[in-house]
Amino acid sequence: MTALPGLAIPGLTSSTPVSRAPVLAAPPSFAPPRTETVPARSELRFEVAFNKILKIRVTKGTAEVFGTELAHNVTYTFTGTKAAVFSWEGCSIEVQGDAESEYVGSETDAMVEWLNVHGMLDTLREESGRNGGPRVLILGSESSGKSSLAKCLTAWAIKVGRTPTVLNLDPRESVLAVPSALTATTYASQMDVESSCWGQSAISGPSAVPGRTPLIYHYPFASPSDNPSLYKSLTTRLALAVTSKLEEDAQLKASGLILDTPPTLNRPQDAYDLAAHLISEFSINVILTMGSERLYNDMLRRYPASSNPDVPAILRVSNSPGAVAKDETFLKSYRAAQIRSYFFGDPLGGNGIALNPHSQSLAFSEVAVYRAVNPNASSMTADFLPGVDEDDDEYDPTPTGNGMGGKGFEKIEPGQSLLNAIAAIKFASAGADQAQIRDAAVMGFVYVAEVDETKKRIRFLAPHPGRWGDRVLVVGEWPTGVGDLVS
Repeated sequence: MTALPGLAIPGLTSSTPVSRAPVLAAPPSFAPPRTETVPARSELRFEVAFNKILKIRVTKGTAEVFGTELAHNVTYTFTGTKAAVFSWEGCSIEVQGDAESEYVGSETDAMVEWLNVHGMLDTLREESGRNGGPRVLILGSESSGKSSLAKCLTAWAIKVGRTPTVLNLDPRESVLAVPSALTATTYASQMDVESSCWGQSAISGPSAVPGRTPLIYHYPFASPSDNPSLYKSLTTRLALAVTSKLEEDAQLKASGLILDTPPTLNRPQDAYDLAAHLISEFSINVILTMGSERLYNDMLRRYPASSNPDVPAILRVSNSPGAVAKDETFLKSYRAAQIRSYFFGDPLGGNGIALNPHSQSLAFSEVAVYRAVNPNASSMTADFLPGVDEDDDEYDPTPTGNGMGGKGFEKIEPGQSLLNAIAAIKFASAGADQAQIRDAAVMGFVYVAEVDETKKRIRFLAPHPGRWGDRVLVVGEWPTGVGDLVS
């Protein structure tokens, strides 16, 4: 596989650990397997809790999960997920385990539509010249199925020999990293249906599917609207890196890009400012809208149909047929599971591998920790400071020097406020300025397991036994801490 520029996340190691993951309860004994018959163009939809397991085996016919075909008589294990096994021609599936919800759905016309979109994109790849293949931006409302569409388009592209580059631009999601990561990854081989289809990074332990090496930038806020200036800066850095790589590899350039975005980009309130930024920076030439008729028409008005290749084509795509709303309880559990998997592996999942991260204890003086500042919170606080006159008529439209509403990052002394936090190790030294810290890619993530203010020492769980020297650690509002990660 051709990796994107930048270094990989550090690997989980087998060195002797100081801390261990919480002991997981033994999986419950399963009832005998049962057989489900899935008619042609139908799908078996299921939801599995995070402490439960569902095993699926295709015994007859063909089936796929988010576009990735399942092998015959191979058992696939699912936990903590909402997914579906779709069949174009009909199949029989052996099912064993516990599901919160499980049924066969026949309203799947959207899958035919999605496959037609794939066909259109592959035609663009075939006809791609010096401008390269399709650069696809997926926009839509919450629970419309944007990520499902991105997975299907990626899997189908791989199936016909393409190597699409996928960008996850939703900080709430976790693709080959922890929440807060904006990632770019090239896919050249089969996707991993047991690990959200996007798979695992190359350092997450043994796997039947090759690991991936993403390029990562750190956006420690839940929504792009929390700090749009920082979000724009980071996505610009991603665009520069990805575009540079595509120019070096004709196959990657012809295969194109697929951008999965957060629902907050579907905001007419700010005139789709962030979406317009992505369209410009990534030279988007295909926009797929989901779940909102207004979004589709607003995009058509902004980018009217034209023979000019610089104007993106706008298509309205049906919602995922089996898309279900994910409540905050599920999302919180999902984020915790992704963080736990990054450090401790996935003993209940498909590879069944439990890993042990390396523990490092450092003096406060040995680490440089910065906190990303929320400009909205800063301005709200300033309104209540002494001496602030709300009737002041003076107005200064000049933006601050760093373009982030003042300091983008503030250096902090390690303390109890860092306990259970996830910190990004940046490719920036302790003496770096604000812009260098902001624009630096991520080496990996560490977990703050213990803070001893008396001895002035801080203990991290790290995926790599080596020290990271004077590189900066950055924390923020996102993701929220996971208190039970270690015992």
